[in-house]
Amino acid sequence: MSSLTEAPAITVRPIVVPDSLDAADAGPFLELVRIGNAVCLHDAGHDYLREEPEEMLGFMQDQSDWTQPAFAAERGGVILGAVRMMISNEPDAQALEFDLMVDPPVRGQGAEELLLAEVEREARDRGLAIIQTWTLHRPGTPGRKLAPSTGWGEIPADDGPTLFALANGFSLEQVERNSVFDLTGDFSLVERMLGEAREIAGDEYRLITWTAPTPPEHRDGFAEVLARMSTDAPSGGMVVDEQHWDAARVERRDARQRAQGLTVSVAAVQHVPTGAIAAYNELVISEDHSGATQQYGTLVLKEHRGRRLGTIVKCANLLRWREVMPGSPRVSTFNAEENRHMLDINEAIGFVPASYAGAWKKTLVL
Repeated sequence: MSSLTEAPAITVRPIVVPDSLDAADAGPFLELVRIGNAVCLHDAGHDYLREEPEEMLGFMQDQSDWTQPAFAAERGGVILGAVRMMISNEPDAQALEFDLMVDPPVRGQGAEELLLAEVEREARDRGLAIIQTWTLHRPGTPGRKLAPSTGWGEIPADDGPTLFALANGFSLEQVERNSVFDLTGDFSLVERMLGEAREIAGDEYRLITWTAPTPPEHRDGFAEVLARMSTDAPSGGMVVDEQHWDAARVERRDARQRAQGLTVSVAAVQHVPTGAIAAYNELVISEDHSGATQQYGTLVLKEHRGRRLGTIVKCANLLRWREVMPGSPRVSTFNAEENRHMLDINEAIGFVPASYAGAWKKTLVL
């Protein structure tokens, strides 16, 4: 008579943020980073979004502005997946954001549901009714498509991440395009676009650039434009908690990025009559200077739009980056599909689609 051996149960436990990558308790954290990179490679089809362990560690060690609990799902001592949450420390925060990552070879074995349950428990414990996440998708995937509430863009309707989100009560609120720019090619078009844009902007605006940390004379102005990212950037049906910034928070951000091993180049446009920073663009790379560059924020304040300032900061920073970081082969960036102005600039410069992201929201009953 044969007997069946049951597989060990999947359990969930917190992930400790270690003091260093070689600390005795760093194993689960390192698995979180590894699995996150494996998910990006599997779902997006490229490694342009790869994060280094030092990069993630430096970010999670500083939780002064964001609380970041993390959990691992494991079976028989093997970590199958992990979830990392981000909760704004602003007093009026409404939403919990999370990245739920299960190693692609072991998807569909129950880790996803257990990790999502941990997210919902955490949100309810904190009195947060909104939970939000993102999924990655390859371009050109055949089959049915799903459009967000904005009506702009689409993602595959039948792949695993989409089906899991829909089955668990999430609604698709926005689609973002992940675009890349070849840093090894010809820059003559970028130079010409920059020159034309600066002529249109005129003497009322001047270009300023720096490599982080932020110069003291620009901290207040940079704080203002960073704060406006949470109110001026298109967010579809997603809930974006307004962020309050001052010079001290800019200094904390600079210190955190330094701890992450990041090199950050900023191109900004200053409105000469008021001294305000009217637009900015950031290019960022980890300690592996041969990898992809990430474009962080790009924003033109609403009251300064229509003067080609977005073109100025994007083109100026690309030209500067070619000198600062000549070994990086490409820039990777995300833009909401409804943000046609920024996408038009990207397409004119030479950015091409590499993958897409779906933004998902679920409202909990507290």
